[in-house]
Amino acid sequence: MAQQHLEPTGPLTGPVGTVTGDALAGYLRSQATEFLRALRQHRESGGAAAGAEDPADAARALRRSVRRISASLHTFRPLLDADWSESLRPELAWLSGTLGMEHAYESRLERLLLALHRLSGAVFPAQGVGPTARPAQGVGTTARPTPGTDPRPAPAPDRGNLTVGAAKAGALLDRQLTLARTRAHSTALQALGSSRFHAVADTIALLASEVPLVKTAAGTDLHPLAAAAQERLEDAATALPLVTAGHPYNAEALIHGLSPDPSPHPQDAPWHQVRLLLRLHRYAREVLSPAVDVRLLTAGQCLDRHRDASEAAAAAASAARTPRIAPATAYALGVLHADQRHEVEAARFAFQQCWQKEAVST
Repeated sequence: MAQQHLEPTGPLTGPVGTVTGDALAGYLRSQATEFLRALRQHRESGGAAAGAEDPADAARALRRSVRRISASLHTFRPLLDADWSESLRPELAWLSGTLGMEHAYESRLERLLLALHRLSGAVFPAQGVGPTARPAQGVGTTARPTPGTDPRPAPAPDRGNLTVGAAKAGALLDRQLTLARTRAHSTALQALGSSRFHAVADTIALLASEVPLVKTAAGTDLHPLAAAAQERLEDAATALPLVTAGHPYNAEALIHGLSPDPSPHPQDAPWHQVRLLLRLHRYAREVLSPAVDVRLLTAGQCLDRHRDASEAAAAAASAARTPRIAPATAYALGVLHADQRHEVEAARFAFQQCWQKEAVST
């Protein structure tokens, strides 16, 4: 697809009239209140009588509020006390990352086992993967052509050889990612009991009642700062490497992904950056207006799928580098890696279609 298809979005629009620092203060107070509510829910759900999903729901709510507070401190930092903002932002990034790792490993394992099942027909009953299992959001949804996605199918694997190695590949992934998830769970529990976390929680608790704005914030329009966040997103989206990465599954991706080098895939980094900038832009719009931009939400979901598939492919490649595994196991992991890299390209295609639609309409 030609690079010019990723054109800038239309001008940022907000409610009629000037939106000033008072709106920012109200937004930050509401997010701080959401954080405190989620923290209370997390503590209450820690008991044996609580539902199994309550702690996870509370952790997600904590991360949602933390991300929005952190994004607002970044986008609207000229209107906030500089020392306070710059000291809090890295702490919010630490907290969000720490709380998100356990869920990331869990989702990655589910995604990979579902893909193995889809590719080979093998069943992994210990993980509940099968025709009646409920797939996670965005898992295994791009391999079959659907409207608005890349219609070109992934290369068909040798199903006979794949079935032989799929069970062992699934078991290997289960061991590796379950261990990583267990460690992430322990790390999160330690973090939530640490003095560092309590200091962050105390700061956010104060934010719920008092926002440290600069004196000029009350009369400053937020639109220029929000528009700057949009411009950064547009510039990054326009610079995406579509010529290199514009194929369902390219040879450069295969060579890098199965190489001994465990570093992140170089083709993915610009897309991950656009995902972060899109989130900053979306949260900036929330400060201006509570209205939801469906197009931005859809584009963000495409890039979330891209991130998930990229990390799943990396996990499959890492497992394939395990010493002394059977050839059939390595083959299954290689096919799985290729499948997830195809999902990466399908997510890019879907994002481009969403972005192009906006460019045509503006």
